[in-house]
Amino acid sequence: MLRGSLAVVLLLINTLVLIGPMMVVALLKLLLPGAPLKRACSVVVMWIAETWAEICKGVFALLTPTHWDIRGVENLRQDTSYLVVSNHQSWVDIPALVQAFNRKTPYFKFFLKKELVWVPFLGLAFWALDYPFMKRYSKSLLEKRPELKGQDLEITRRACEKFQGIPVTVVNFLEGTRFTPAKQAAQESPYRYLLKPKAGGVAFVLAALGDNLDALLDVTIVYPQGKPPGFWALLCGRVERVVVDVQTRELDPALWRGDYQQDPAFRAEIQQWVSRLWQEKDQRIQALTQQHGQPDGEDQKFSNRAT
Repeated sequence: MLRGSLAVVLLLINTLVLIGPMMVVALLKLLLPGAPLKRACSVVVMWIAETWAEICKGVFALLTPTHWDIRGVENLRQDTSYLVVSNHQSWVDIPALVQAFNRKTPYFKFFLKKELVWVPFLGLAFWALDYPFMKRYSKSLLEKRPELKGQDLEITRRACEKFQGIPVTVVNFLEGTRFTPAKQAAQESPYRYLLKPKAGGVAFVLAALGDNLDALLDVTIVYPQGKPPGFWALLCGRVERVVVDVQTRELDPALWRGDYQQDPAFRAEIQQWVSRLWQEKDQRIQALTQQHGQPDGEDQKFSNRAT
């Protein structure tokens, strides 16, 4: 409790100290005329965010025993753009990505739930960083108001247009939500360790940024202890090891040369490409799980339910 409380205090101080300068630059970005000045403000905002993230890494290193087992990031660059796809199990996934990519690639952009804009301080920071906020609609609402269908994809397209011309790392959790055995069962997911991926969002990122993207960074996050830990467990020092496996893949220009919404054949090609990625990721999670002695298959599901 003492370790976790101290970590919370230090992270909060870091946020409060840097949120002020970020808001000032964000306001200048809003008011100053001309694309060059606005772009300069974006660079400063991202530098502040990278500094905040680096200090957070320092807090974790000082107070927690967690070993961040980062693989495959040796040749990454900050002067180009990447698309990151990752599995999603826990809020600890975010610090894991910070550990892997901060100041090795351009500062990343997440697609966030719209409700997060109201989180004190962090909501303002997300706005200043041009994070796209997604609004999800239930199936029942879409049945009543079919005109809302596809609006999340349109938000994706408009957000990605802001990223053209500047180095950026766009992060997409293809599952759309955190993995749990209950969600896996409800979906009847064909994967052992993953939920079904959603291809629409990544298709629109590729359509908007494809020619500017240098590579796909295929990220697999594994928690060898078994059940994915919560953020509080991380702060309290109860997470021994986190494996972040990064595989750099070339992107075929054919992936963004079609119309995902209007062309059924092209849509099927993108969905098949995403399915292949997910099949390989499922196998990679199994290999990493067995490598570190984590419970496998049905044993892991039983362990998660028991916990």
